[in-house]
Amino acid sequence: MTLSSALFDTLDEGEILGLAMDHVAAAGPYGAEAGYLTVDGALVPSRRNGQVHALAVDRRVRELAGEDGPVTVPGLPRARALGLRGHERLHGYLVVTSRSRPTEAERSLLATLVRHTAAALSAAFAHRRRREDALELYRLREERTALQGQLISVVADLGYQRALHALMADVAASGGGEEAITRALHRLTGLPALVEDRFGRLRSWTGPDRPDPYPEPDPVRQDAMLYAVGRQAGPVRVKDRLVTLVRPHGEILGVLALVDVRREADDHTLRALEDGAASLAPELAHLRNLAEVESKLHRELADDLLTGTDEASAYARSEAVGHDLHRRHYVVVVQWSNRAADGPFAQTVGRAASAVGMHSLLTRRSDHVVLVTDDRPHARALYEALARETGTRSGTIGVSAPCDSLADIPHRYQEAQRALEVRRHSRGEHYGTTFFDELGLYRILGPGNDYRELETFVHEWLGQLIDYDSRHHTAMVETLSQYFDCGGNYDETAESLAIHRSTLRYRLQRIRDISGNDLADVEDRLNLQVATRVWKIVLGEQAGERRR
Repeated sequence: MTLSSALFDTLDEGEILGLAMDHVAAAGPYGAEAGYLTVDGALVPSRRNGQVHALAVDRRVRELAGEDGPVTVPGLPRARALGLRGHERLHGYLVVTSRSRPTEAERSLLATLVRHTAAALSAAFAHRRRREDALELYRLREERTALQGQLISVVADLGYQRALHALMADVAASGGGEEAITRALHRLTGLPALVEDRFGRLRSWTGPDRPDPYPEPDPVRQDAMLYAVGRQAGPVRVKDRLVTLVRPHGEILGVLALVDVRREADDHTLRALEDGAASLAPELAHLRNLAEVESKLHRELADDLLTGTDEASAYARSEAVGHDLHRRHYVVVVQWSNRAADGPFAQTVGRAASAVGMHSLLTRRSDHVVLVTDDRPHARALYEALARETGTRSGTIGVSAPCDSLADIPHRYQEAQRALEVRRHSRGEHYGTTFFDELGLYRILGPGNDYRELETFVHEWLGQLIDYDSRHHTAMVETLSQYFDCGGNYDETAESLAIHRSTLRYRLQRIRDISGNDLADVEDRLNLQVATRVWKIVLGEQAGERRR
């Protein structure tokens, strides 16, 4: 009864099956070998299933096709798959084994447990269906409300749309733009229409009586005119012109005007002029900011990907900027010692990446440029291209492991930074390209660029040897490092160090004596090997200076 209450207290199908599997032994000499739930018509194994006989048991359960039946489990003579059946469907299976032949009472208890489990699953499935139906009903109601609002808005705007249909049709047919706006206004009003930039220079004129040459603007008078027009709502008459400002978001981008010498303009003319300015504003903003906007869109998308963003939004934005985010990507971090990570250097990196065939999104941080690229970079191509562009080879590039999903990108960004830092702090060549998936041991040493913890670890395990080498001009740490690199092989180690085998034995004994560590102890050996690798790869420069 307690188990039955627990089964019906939860609405999670997996928990219900797990409770039944955990408590099947209470019914007799039974054990739960496996459990299955029916999900979208397919049997899905429980996470609690054992792995030894999983494939054989899975195959047999599926062969039963909804019926109860015996199951072969090696080592257990009695095993049976019991269906968890509801009123309308099979909810799953419970595969039960028995150590001995159960009594009739124990069989009855087991059958009761199976029925209660199936009933609890039926309740859970029914609750889930009701919840899904409620959510769908809510969505449909919200959609209906939105459609009703749109319908009301369409009806209210219908009269205005009819009045300006000819204007908008002409603009749309010609692809928009300044000339399309002035041409449509001239046809609609019969008045000459013109566009000037905010400084008073003519950009477009449609209609008769165009001045030739067009008068050179007076900056003082132009600013005074803009100020006067901007203070009033709607078009303003300035001598023989009706003038309205094109100013999206409050910034003046230009002037749209009609030449009305005879003062013939009516309310329809003023409304057309206002709507013409509204249609022109995006075009002028687009023409002025095209390059900047494209760069900004790429940069913002890359920034969001590096910090984590919604996948649906990211895919939509990537399509808008012409980049395919569905492909496998890599994060590339670029740092050049003689170049600040400013706009010009970011443009240089972008040109170099394009030159070597990399399709990427680009952004920058305080001291490096970041590329989110759709293919694994060549080991040297980007570095060589940047060396040519900058005129110097003093640069470092870090490349992450592949990103299989957008959610991986923030972590891969850390990997690229780690690869770059490993290259910069290596004992050998500081410049070039380093791939994170080729770092070996350093991949598990944790994120960040602070080496104090690593130095503490190395000092704990190698400090006495490092100090001994410094005082006596010996090479104990190097000997130990080479010994581990050669897999503990005496002959290979002695040959690589150009010393005799007996000399190597003596050094290893001295290492034991000086450090107090036992090379035969598994724990000591592992920590010493990690410490020598960190000393060699990460702290090479500092360790080398101490040793010298």
